[in-house]
Amino acid sequence: MARYDLSDEEWRLVEPLLPKPGKGRHRVDDRRVVNGIFYVLRTGAPWRDLPERYGPYTTVYNRFNRWAKRGIWLKVFAELAQRSPQSLQLIDSSIVRAHQHAAGGKRGARITPLAVLVAD
Repeated sequence: MARYDLSDEEWRLVEPLLPKPGKGRHRVDDRRVVNGIFYVLRTGAPWRDLPERYGPYTTVYNRFNRWAKRGIWLKVFAELAQRSPQSLQLIDSSIVRAHQHAAGGKRGARITPLAVLVAD
């Protein structure tokens, strides 16, 4: 099993959520394709650089794209999130570079409040 491949336990959770193949249609093994999809998503590699062990990159990309359009990935995420609500804790650590002069205004500028208190 490669680094980004699903374990047997993970596959047992995901497999029933995927669409079944049509009658009489032969298609590439879903587990191999899903492992290829996760490889690309986790590494950020281009689809063309997908290792051969996952099958043709066009097949993996087409399956990912088709399932995304049909809402399969949303269904998989929702089901897995429902089984493990504590896994939805996220932390955003975005870093945005700003111009060196973007941080401050004019030196000595006075800040006036929106509401001015008037004494009798």
